[in-house]
Amino acid sequence: MINPLQYISQKPQTGTHIDAIEQVLKAGGKWIQLRIKNLPECEILPFAQAAQQLCKSYGAQLIINDFPHLAKAVGSYGVHLGLQDMPIAEARKIIGPDQIIGGTANTFEHILQRVAEGADYIGLGPFRFTRTKENLSPIVGLEGYQKLMEKVKKAGITTPIIAIGGIEAADISSILETGIYGVAVSAALTNQTQTEAILSQINDKLSINSIQN
Repeated sequence: MINPLQYISQKPQTGTHIDAIEQVLKAGGKWIQLRIKNLPECEILPFAQAAQQLCKSYGAQLIINDFPHLAKAVGSYGVHLGLQDMPIAEARKIIGPDQIIGGTANTFEHILQRVAEGADYIGLGPFRFTRTKENLSPIVGLEGYQKLMEKVKKAGITTPIIAIGGIEAADISSILETGIYGVAVSAALTNQTQTEAILSQINDKLSINSIQN
């Protein structure tokens, strides 16, 4: 099951990625991606262990960004791989058949590539400029999602596609109208004083979209 709402961890103004993750879990988040850049894999391991323990205690799923070996070591729900990361086929050999693999895409050609590689879901973006990602791919934007999802529908692609990149709560309704399966957010839920209210608002929009479709 691919959750239509995914939280991608971001270091808060005070505290660590784990503090941010716990805040979202307490608010009701059920799908967490641990995304820590610019640290070696060995230093990310303690964060991955702590995040997995937290997610288990809240009945949530954990995805590890970039590192299949870490995903296997901590027993996470799966791993997410960028276009410049390890190939999906290689990662599958590491984690085995029981964990899922998500893959990033920026164009329709990337979507076709990810489908052919056997990705369980695709993160398509970025929706807009975001400071959380270095070497940002070209911005997709709302019009881009509309055109890409038309091609996806015509091609008969059923792999869940998640919009990603600088998405705020106010963007979600219009993004979902393109036929996108779900959304991934980061800053929208990090450093917020009303995390539970914002999360509830987003989930309501996703629920309405699910009923309409």
